[in-house]
Amino acid sequence: MYEELKYWYLKDHRLFRVLSFRQIRQLCIITGFKRAGKGDILYFSDSKVPRIYFLKKGNIKIVETDREGNETIKEILHKGDLFGELALENEQSSPVTEYAEALTDDIIVCSFFLTDFENLLLKYPNLALSYTKFVGLKMKRLKNNYANLIFRDARSRLSAFLKEWSDQEGVYQGNRVILQNYLTQHDIAQIICTTRQTTTQLLNELREKGLLIYNRKEIIIPDISRI
Repeated sequence: MYEELKYWYLKDHRLFRVLSFRQIRQLCIITGFKRAGKGDILYFSDSKVPRIYFLKKGNIKIVETDREGNETIKEILHKGDLFGELALENEQSSPVTEYAEALTDDIIVCSFFLTDFENLLLKYPNLALSYTKFVGLKMKRLKNNYANLIFRDARSRLSAFLKEWSDQEGVYQGNRVILQNYLTQHDIAQIICTTRQTTTQLLNELREKGLLIYNRKEIIIPDISRI
């Protein structure tokens, strides 16, 4: 049963759709499998045994920490996302470290040791091409996020974040969007690179204008085109 679960988790991931039934079955032998709950730490970039992770269920945040201990949320990950040593190298000397923390309950991740995954890419060129495209799209998304931080004000950054979150996970009813809220205002502040006080002020302004209904459990956007 355990091996069967790993097979279906891998088969369902778009990265591995280029592999055959037999090839995916072989991967199950070297694939790690883990469940976690809200607040659990799933990954540290300075681990002595680097891995690549595939998020199968739930949401996590990737947090960067500099040498002074300042933390910034680098990105929010959803089902199907990758994290870990994506560059296929473990940069122990980097001045910035990162970790992954579960934002929701019932997190499921599959993982490979970095060396095992490198061997897979050498063995299956079609998987290597798929991985290159996958990581390329991820890097493009991060680049766009950084561009937003540089060239937009806080209000525009919050708007862009809410629209992106809606596209990822929102339940649409025409222009109305409902989001299950697993982020604190502190989390949102870190994502859009502003203070918690500013974030609270911006959310209150949207609420007063009737553009947002916000509470700890959900966020309702009556008309996404007006955000």
